[in-house]
Amino acid sequence: MVKTSTTIFSQKLLKEQIHSNLTEIMTFSLLALLFSAESLFIIQKWEPLYHLLNISCLLLFFIAKSYMSTTSSPVFLVDFSCLKPPNFCRVPLSTYIEHAKMLDFLDSESVDFIAKILTHSGLGEQTYFPPALHYIPPKSGHQEAIQEVHMVLFPVLENLLNKTRISPSEIDILIVNCSGFCPAPSLSSIIVNKFCMREDIKSYNISGMGCSASVLVIDMAKNILKTQKNSNAVILSTEILSTGWYPGKERPKMVLNCMFRTGAAAILVTNKKEAKRTAKYQLLWSLRTLRAFDDKAYYSAFREEDSNGLTGVTLRRELLQVAGETLRSNISILGLKVLPFTEIIWYVVSIIKKKFMNKSTEIYVPNFKSVIQHFCLPSSGKPVIREIGKGLKLAERDMEPALMTLHRFGNQSSSSVWYELAYMEAKERVKKGDGVWQLGMGTGTKCNSLVWKCIRPILWEAQKGAWADSIHMYPIANLNEKS
Repeated sequence: MVKTSTTIFSQKLLKEQIHSNLTEIMTFSLLALLFSAESLFIIQKWEPLYHLLNISCLLLFFIAKSYMSTTSSPVFLVDFSCLKPPNFCRVPLSTYIEHAKMLDFLDSESVDFIAKILTHSGLGEQTYFPPALHYIPPKSGHQEAIQEVHMVLFPVLENLLNKTRISPSEIDILIVNCSGFCPAPSLSSIIVNKFCMREDIKSYNISGMGCSASVLVIDMAKNILKTQKNSNAVILSTEILSTGWYPGKERPKMVLNCMFRTGAAAILVTNKKEAKRTAKYQLLWSLRTLRAFDDKAYYSAFREEDSNGLTGVTLRRELLQVAGETLRSNISILGLKVLPFTEIIWYVVSIIKKKFMNKSTEIYVPNFKSVIQHFCLPSSGKPVIREIGKGLKLAERDMEPALMTLHRFGNQSSSSVWYELAYMEAKERVKKGDGVWQLGMGTGTKCNSLVWKCIRPILWEAQKGAWADSIHMYPIANLNEKS
């Protein structure tokens, strides 16, 4: 049933792609016919009436095409900001292990397990924890979580407002995403109150959407902007760790304690036409796929209580498998939208050949690098990054932003893809006209994609932002070795 629904969806999009190409061919043919007729009229010196008739047909064609087009106003990414946590929040790996040894509920085997996870994680010595998790034992109360909200969201939004030179009163739409912490008043209300935003602002609070939430809410903002002309939308993306700490010793629940670190991003998108002159990127495509209908995917990462009544997120063995299945369905659908027609043909031919002719034939992996130059991958861990890179046939340089972000800042959940984009900008790798693919994967299991086009030169980003004090140290050579 799962495969059937995905196949039907893919076939539908393939038909739409073929229809789109046929439409373009017919349009080109009609224009060629009209221009040929006009050339004939000029050569044969026909009456002006024929010229007028031909020009009228051309004008009617463009008017009809414009009227029938359902394309909405383009969405521009003006700029974004990533949080650089305070230095006093730094948590070296040796400090983490030493603190773990002091926790009464952890035995030596549990500490060894933690050390093993950290050793193979790809995390460096400069990652950050919120102040509440530096206590022994860590604090995970409501007040600590609220203090963490203030520490991560207020500075990152202030930085974005300074970079873009807009005031809080110019924000029409506010979306805050945080998967595990949902207070009352909401996080969006906390921001509205702090920055004294307008009473008619449209504010939204998104929770429980996992590591893919940041990509998801950009798609959400795009849909809201379709009905809100000439508007600014700000997205705040973070994960509050103070309430997500698991104080037990069941190993499937201990992994997130080891991997997740403090981070936040603020993004300004708009559909104002004048933004095209100053914005960094234009959104080309967004796509969301979800496999919550499949029990295996639904329970692969699940928040629940352990045998002692302690709450944590269980990561089951099937997680990598279902993540791969979700990713394949997402990229197969996205490929029909962004890839050249020749790549789609090769992909379809390989599927037909495998199904009807030779089952041992490998399915052709489309060359996404033919249209996309930069990749922001899920920073769930070094092995995960490499598996995704292998599946997409990416080079070391393509995986570098994700690996270096994981090393410098850890897994920051939904905001990680923005640190990766900031890394590429700081290295001055993103050029005008380049395509950027942001890929987010989260519990559910869900996979979300954004494809951006850079629309202006991006320079001097190394001197500011979260990477300013460390970009010169990257890439680190030993991280480019295979796991």
